[in-house]
This record gives sequence, structure tokens and C-alpha cells, in this order.
Amino acid sequence: MVKYSDTGLDRTFAALADPIRREILGRLTRGEASVSEIAEPFSISLPAVMKHLSYLERAGLVSGAKKGRVHK
Repeated sequence: MVKYSDTGLDRTFAALADPIRREILGRLTRGEASVSEIAEPFSISLPAVMKHLSYLERAGLVSGAKKGRVHK
């Protein structure tokens, strides 16, 4: 069995493999947005959007901040 190391490039490609994450990245290229604003065009729950965002964060493609009760 071949063993692959978990490189940053692997995480990046894995993050970009999902069409929803690619759409989220496309939305964020237009500027900052709250999680609710990002979730608006999708028919998925806010927790699911948060999971997608955390995956993108681990890959180093986005960064987030929390201001009060609003995640950006």
C-alpha cells in the first residue's frame, strides 16, 4: 500500500474538490461576508456551511473572525 503524506497542496486540492466550497471561495473573492450571507444561495444548513468554511480554513484558503455573535 502506498502512503501519501498530508501536504498543504493535498489539503488545498481536497478543499477545492467540493463544488460548494468552490462557490464559497468565489463569493468571498467579492469581499467579506457573514456565514448567513455565504449560506444564502445554498439549500444547506448553517452548520454545514460552517463545516465547509472550517475545511477551507484548515487548507489555508480563507480566514475567519468572530465579532460578537457574527462569524465573518
